[in-house]
Amino acid sequence: MSSIVETVLPYATKWYVILPVFIIVYNVYLTIYQKVMMKKLGAKEFTNLEGDGWFGFLLAKWILEKKQEGRMVDFGHERYSDIHNTDVNTFKFRILGIPIVNTRDPENIKAILATQFNDFALGSRHKHFLPLLGDGIFTLDGEGWKHSRAMLRPQFSRDQVAHVQALEPHIQILAKHIRKNKGELFDIQELFFRLTVDSATEFLFGESVASLQDASIGYDESDVDFDGKAGFANAFNKAQQYLASRAVLQDFYFVLNHQDFRNCNAAVHKFAEYYVQKALNTSQDELDKRSKGGYIFLYELVKETRDPKVLRDQLLNILVAGRDTTAGLLSFAFYELARNPDAWSKLKAEIYEKFGSGEKADVGEITFESLKKCEYLKAVLNETLRMYPSVPQNYRVATKDTTLPRGGGEKGMDPVYVRKGQTVLYSVYSTHRLPEYYGKDADDFRPERWFEPETRKLGWAYLPFNGGPRICLGQQFALTEASYIISRIAQLFPNLSGPADGGEYPPKKSSHLTACLQDPDLVRLY
Repeated sequence: MSSIVETVLPYATKWYVILPVFIIVYNVYLTIYQKVMMKKLGAKEFTNLEGDGWFGFLLAKWILEKKQEGRMVDFGHERYSDIHNTDVNTFKFRILGIPIVNTRDPENIKAILATQFNDFALGSRHKHFLPLLGDGIFTLDGEGWKHSRAMLRPQFSRDQVAHVQALEPHIQILAKHIRKNKGELFDIQELFFRLTVDSATEFLFGESVASLQDASIGYDESDVDFDGKAGFANAFNKAQQYLASRAVLQDFYFVLNHQDFRNCNAAVHKFAEYYVQKALNTSQDELDKRSKGGYIFLYELVKETRDPKVLRDQLLNILVAGRDTTAGLLSFAFYELARNPDAWSKLKAEIYEKFGSGEKADVGEITFESLKKCEYLKAVLNETLRMYPSVPQNYRVATKDTTLPRGGGEKGMDPVYVRKGQTVLYSVYSTHRLPEYYGKDADDFRPERWFEPETRKLGWAYLPFNGGPRICLGQQFALTEASYIISRIAQLFPNLSGPADGGEYPPKKSSHLTACLQDPDLVRLY
């Protein structure tokens, strides 16, 4: 007997013996536990499963490749149709060995974001986004998130959002950039990102970065320059792309932390620190004086804390929303309008009827209230956000063993079990293309659909600004800003077209924290 023990014992302590045994035992335990919980919670097996045969390791490679190509969002959308050669709304898959639930079912999204809000949280997002965004409204759960949201809410009150005329100086500078192209093709998306960072920094920080003011239109750049401004836009964009890739890698996010990523983060932080130090070096009397014209987010923050890192993190979190989402919305809108001349003509007719046209148009007539009465303009924005939601896909992590309403059983209409710690990915991009809600032409840009009775009953099938307790605070700000900018461009430049060959369609889309066109948005305006 002792000889047998002496023979077996050395192998029993080897990792290559212990590890497979542990994995087998652990998986048996998980299977039994899952069966027990499914019975307890009334859940059924997932109707649809997808795999690449390599526990999701190949899938991670494919997703990162598609992301590089600008096709990640479309790739994710196509997966709903590739399973068993039929359309499904919920399925389970693995990425890097980690089981994930994927859904576009409005009922499941409603549960995740609203009716079962406390069953889900951001999970590992804080770790994924920490190097760039730190602790803020987009990275925190619980009390930290509630506090950040409470701080931001006054910034987006109706009185604040209604000050659309504050955009006019930025529009005049934008117009100079458009005119210098003399009716030739130019990238309007690049200008929109500069425009929105200018307006966002003025609105949120009390002083515009004035990125549109450059030598190409006669400005002395030294008058608006500061250490950290140069290279900010590229660094911010690239850093967000890295964050999206870290999210794809799930628990292996730490692998993506190389020098280029760190350099981008440092450049972005330097930009934000300019505003932080400027506010910290300003006396309280001066801050109060500057705040009399309205609520300035940064000035209110300084009243609460003098911690530079807290201030920096909060500024960067809100800058993502104030700059990127509106720039993306405007870019996609003009991408489609340039390819749909009938829509552009209808839009112009409405704007001209209400506000006039040309240089002599009465800008004072364009107000928060009057913009809300422009029905076709609203339809254009709704359709743009339907086809190109600012956050095309998102995720939550289960805080406890729970269920989703649909995805199991023979027809996929029964509840499914979601274990504690499991990630649930939801694709608003795919939800917005469901034929049962938007018809057979769901892949087509058609603003007229928003005047049809069916689109008035969409509920959770239309979700451009998220939903539930974490619904976007700045949605009215984004819609109002976009409405004003589109109206003024239509007044000043009645002729819009794209490349002669129509350009690539559907467009390549960059998807990091928010979506935008991956390639230049080439248009003619004159």
